[in-house]
Amino acid sequence: MRTYFLAPTQPNVGLTSVSLGLLRALQRRGLKVAFVKPITKRTADTEPSVLFARSICHLQNTPDPLPMSLVTQRVSSGQTDELLEEIVSLAMSCTKEADVLLVEGIHADPSRIFIPRLSGQIARSLQADVVLVASAADAQGIAETNYLIAQIRNVGRNVVGVIFNRAPADFDEAAAAMQLDGVPIWGVVKNNPALSAPRMIDVARHLGAEVMIEGDIATRRMLETVLCGRSVAEVIPRLKPGTLVVTAGDRDDVILATALAASNGVELAGLMLTHHSAISPRIERFASLAFHSGLPVLRTDGDSYETAASISRLPLAVPQDDLARMDNVIESVAEQLDGNMIFAGLERAAPARVSPPAFRHQLIQKARAANKRIVLPEGDEPRTIRAAVICTEKGIARCVLLGKRKVIHSVADALGIELPKGLEILEPSEIAERYVAPMVELRKSKGLTPGQALVALEDTVVLGTMMLAVGEVDGLVSGAVHTTASTVRPALQLIKTAPGSSIVSSCFFMLMPEQVLVYADCAINPNPTAQELADIAKQSADSALAFGIEPKVAMISYSTGESGSGDDVEKVRTATALAHARWPELVLDGPMQYDAAAVREVGEQKAPGSAVAGQATVFIFPDLNTGNTTYKAVQRSAKVVSVGPMLQGLRKPVNDLSRGALVDDIVFTIALTAIQAEAMARQ
Repeated sequence: MRTYFLAPTQPNVGLTSVSLGLLRALQRRGLKVAFVKPITKRTADTEPSVLFARSICHLQNTPDPLPMSLVTQRVSSGQTDELLEEIVSLAMSCTKEADVLLVEGIHADPSRIFIPRLSGQIARSLQADVVLVASAADAQGIAETNYLIAQIRNVGRNVVGVIFNRAPADFDEAAAAMQLDGVPIWGVVKNNPALSAPRMIDVARHLGAEVMIEGDIATRRMLETVLCGRSVAEVIPRLKPGTLVVTAGDRDDVILATALAASNGVELAGLMLTHHSAISPRIERFASLAFHSGLPVLRTDGDSYETAASISRLPLAVPQDDLARMDNVIESVAEQLDGNMIFAGLERAAPARVSPPAFRHQLIQKARAANKRIVLPEGDEPRTIRAAVICTEKGIARCVLLGKRKVIHSVADALGIELPKGLEILEPSEIAERYVAPMVELRKSKGLTPGQALVALEDTVVLGTMMLAVGEVDGLVSGAVHTTASTVRPALQLIKTAPGSSIVSSCFFMLMPEQVLVYADCAINPNPTAQELADIAKQSADSALAFGIEPKVAMISYSTGESGSGDDVEKVRTATALAHARWPELVLDGPMQYDAAAVREVGEQKAPGSAVAGQATVFIFPDLNTGNTTYKAVQRSAKVVSVGPMLQGLRKPVNDLSRGALVDDIVFTIALTAIQAEAMARQ
């Protein structure tokens, strides 16, 4: 096991963010990572590093840290050896089967001069290599880093890397590297103000402000503050998404402009009324829709200048209950670390299990390599636009939005999004006619006329499906506002099933805490026959393999092996036999109860000798009722992220979204579709 001790070079370098970002980067490569924060200046139950490691990085066995008061007492009384023994025991308590242990260090403190020495003793006791976390804000940060490298080497520890955090856009990495005496730079994390944006509820807590209208106070974020001391004409250009408007309640002009912006879909952070003032009842009635559209309205006793000044002093630290922001921070750090440099010293075989971070990382990397063109029929839907922008900027796919350009640009403006040059927008009315003839040809057996085809092509899902059918795009993603039937029906009519497939099915990728599992079929087929169940097993095994998951297929039933009887279990038994006969290379077993398939101890008892029992990665459910109920129960009860449904068995990839899909769900589904398209092209 490799151990890394992360040491800050100076205060406020973002040690927690970088530590957890490195943790995620390691997890992405499939490594099993343990994490420990041995000492805290807070109480054990409020230490953010530990709380976020458990809640976001799913390391539930992360131990509670020792309080600084206890540490100070031990050091002062000459019990340093006993303290180090306790810290080593603490670290080892969470390292069972771990490949890497990350140890988050301690910030220096003028009132506790023993901290630098103790940090070195902890690193030595754990046989840890040191990773320095440094500020890139100024030259002093680099000089301080170089000094610490020499100091650490003098006490016999190895500095294996430096991570620069909060770097300005013009940070010269090459120049910095020349000053580090041969220590490699593991990453340069650029300063991103959006990741420091507090929620309006954080602003309210900081100011002790009165909440007059709650709105979306828990989710809206403040990117900037506008102090309204000038005319409303000067204020209007500043009314952008993420803006907090600070004004006295007697500025009716400013309040009306704010209400108008909110009514036009601009997601302002909020409205802050100063001098303990209130909105005029007439204005509140006149703009009632705006003030109940999610816009938080707060009130404080101070004047406008004092309030704005106090807001500027809001702490940068992420609040413990803001998991969404911290997850974005961790993800941003992980993406900006140099994976090749970090893993150069971590030679090991690929893990048998694919962890959720590794799956997500592989998903994005494979999609980038595939470089596919994906059509999005719901082109003016806000979440879809956000996802398309992310995919374009990150090179995940070449996205095509179907919709009216003016509407799409208007929605993007309201969201505060700049559409990148590589994002393609197609007007349906301008292109529909060229698909009439090929659609008539595809549906000639059904007697489709050109007029009927033109009417059908007014549906953007049908239009996008035709683009896929004629090979102008590589895949389609829809369903944010359409039903599953509206997405799947055109695909069945125009794309049709792949050669050798008797059925179109679906699978979900379930991102369990320790590994990713495949569930099928949970969305399409109500009651598949034994033959269809066998086909679903093969399709799902192929899907798992395409995404780096070793397929071990369990055919799920209410009994295991020969223990049960009845029509339902016989169907599964027959399907298992058919699958074995047609694809003898498949690692597949059934019928099998879920616990026998998932839990090693149960599997060994109920199905001894099985190559699948206790280690299944692909779960084939006997019918839609069982599959859909199970996936939703696991998803909600265990708070597991599920990616999908991904459709299987079509000639070309079409994928359906949940109508409650988040932006990240759409991004991952676009990536899935791109990888499917690449796999199909190779067949």
